[in-house]
Amino acid sequence: MDELSTNELQKLARDHLWMHNRDWEQMNKNSEPMIVVKGSGIRVEDSNGNSWIDLNGGYNSVNVGYGRKDIADAVLNQASKLPYFPATTTTLPTVDLVTKISELAPGSLNRTFPTSGGSEANETALKVAWAFHKRRGDSGRYKIISRRGSYHGATGGVMWLGSTPIVPMIDYEPSMPGMLYAPQPNAYRCEFNSQSDSECAYRSAKAIEDLILNNGPDSIAAVIAEPVSVPQGAVVPGEEYWPMIREICDKYGVILIADEIVCGFGRTGKMFGVNHWDVVPDIMTVAKGLVSSYLPIGATIVRDEIADFFAGDQKYLRHIFTFSGHPVSAAASLANIKVIEQDSLVENAKLTGEYFKNKLEKFKEKHNVIGDVRGTGLLLAAELVSDRETKEKFDPSLKVNESITRKFHARGIIFRVSTNILNIAPPLCITREEVDEVCVAIDEVLTELENELGIS
Repeated sequence: MDELSTNELQKLARDHLWMHNRDWEQMNKNSEPMIVVKGSGIRVEDSNGNSWIDLNGGYNSVNVGYGRKDIADAVLNQASKLPYFPATTTTLPTVDLVTKISELAPGSLNRTFPTSGGSEANETALKVAWAFHKRRGDSGRYKIISRRGSYHGATGGVMWLGSTPIVPMIDYEPSMPGMLYAPQPNAYRCEFNSQSDSECAYRSAKAIEDLILNNGPDSIAAVIAEPVSVPQGAVVPGEEYWPMIREICDKYGVILIADEIVCGFGRTGKMFGVNHWDVVPDIMTVAKGLVSSYLPIGATIVRDEIADFFAGDQKYLRHIFTFSGHPVSAAASLANIKVIEQDSLVENAKLTGEYFKNKLEKFKEKHNVIGDVRGTGLLLAAELVSDRETKEKFDPSLKVNESITRKFHARGIIFRVSTNILNIAPPLCITREEVDEVCVAIDEVLTELENELGIS
């Protein structure tokens, strides 16, 4: 295979590979997909020897960057010693990993169920929530509150959470029963036309309480939310929001699930997103940053007060994934966390993220196509509009997102824009010099776009 040309490899991919969110007929027209062969830091190299900046960091997931030999060595070492384990046993790296997670996680989030990825982690969180209520005699609690426009995974249960229009569900209807949807605390597009971050945060949190009361508290199992909403473009809620929903969940006996799949392990400039508000959820899910995508792994982390209901004869959670606690993935995760700590990547995400965001704010002054700049750490976004005064979005027929993606591609940057929002999530190892390099391209792309659309 190594001796095949790029064109031959691309044809094999189009003939046999079912890539997610890609159409093989369209890829054929565009001489795609790109075949990447190696990477280092924020850059990857394709099969033709071209170097590219990955501005999305994989799927917001390559936190420590590409090409970390220390992680690769940890994988090889563990795979050489023990690639898997007999049933009813565990392994040293798995024990070390869950111990490390309990040290990092806030409060009494002390019991970890390993999974193979983020969707499985959130599926596990739902099952724990449902089972917990049944075990304490609240068998009527089955409804789950999520926020409109969120995304929590692609598997059978969690795909109905959030109901994001980016992932239409028409092929999979009818929906799972008991799914309820609350507003996003997005001050820029607040459903309540609020005039401030605080007002939008308060009213959005109050809307969750209203959903609980209107449906009956005894029917609500859990509330699930990302600390910073990714599909909506790095929405950081007002300071009141997370403390309020923590208080609301406590008041009505509802489990609070924080989806840290993207936010966790430094992405927001703190180890976990909830750390920004000193809130401890009942369940926290992690995946992407846990291993920086070097191998598949995720985890559902549960407070002792909930996990204790699953201890005792025949009380264990009847739930299993074959690759849960995989020792090679665990070894990769431990090496990844070591890199995050030794290279001070959480601090770099905070400081370099502030630098990056300030540059985007200056672009907002220059480019009328930017309606809003938001985010924290290296989870940032610039929302593009056709009219800044009305906040009107671009007509989908203009295919602005595809145009922007192509323009970045022409400048050696892999940056897939799926909506009118530039979601920016590079590896946490990005430097200020690399931010400057990226920002030159952003400035050029926005200028070119405005000229084409007649926006001044």
